[in-house]
Amino acid sequence: MSRVEQVRALTFDVFGTVVDWYGSIVAEGAALSRATGTAVDWPAFALAWRAGYQPAMQRVRTGEVGWTKLDDLHRQILDGLLVQFGITGLDEATVAHLNRVWHRLLPWPDSIGGLGRLRGRFIVAALSNGNMALLVNMARRAGLPWDCILSAELMRRYKPDPAVYTGAAELLGLAPEQVMMVAAHPLDLLAAAEVGMRTAYVPRPLEYGPSGATETTSFAADLIATDLHELADRLLGV
Repeated sequence: MSRVEQVRALTFDVFGTVVDWYGSIVAEGAALSRATGTAVDWPAFALAWRAGYQPAMQRVRTGEVGWTKLDDLHRQILDGLLVQFGITGLDEATVAHLNRVWHRLLPWPDSIGGLGRLRGRFIVAALSNGNMALLVNMARRAGLPWDCILSAELMRRYKPDPAVYTGAAELLGLAPEQVMMVAAHPLDLLAAAEVGMRTAYVPRPLEYGPSGATETTSFAADLIATDLHELADRLLGV
């Protein structure tokens, strides 16, 4: 039996793998500028917001701060960026709405169709550092056809902590080798592989915008696919 033949569930990284955070934030930022007259370099703003993601979670991982859900970490980063980018005059309701842009991220063009195809044979689940409310709101708005949402909030650990991956398999009632982690981020896949999960690498060249670079590594995933339709072709034997 090959390494992928026993797979019964696919768990997906969400930010960047299934949804386009960069394009979504830039588009909503541009709409905010039109509404308020505030001039902002939204591509730079989006990249800076995302750049604060790992350092914020690392403070939780190391115990420097207690468990803090991603919505609150995003707001802490955002408050600093408003100062950094000289954005003033926004009321609290507008800032809170901007912070929830992460609930409204748009899927990549292949995501909904690819997930739907894969769901015909496999359990398909989100496995994300996003908190439950964020992921549920995103799924409902974007029409993402998850069978279930497995948030790091359930384990009170952030990926790449091994407890997130083993906890996901446990919650699905499966052994780690029966679960395939799908991500555009090699470090996510490496952490999943280390607990025995199977892995599929789906690079997203536009994750960091038109000038961004695709994450690369020498790590060898079990499968590599250009998008979720090709992943479905490979796994379904089309």
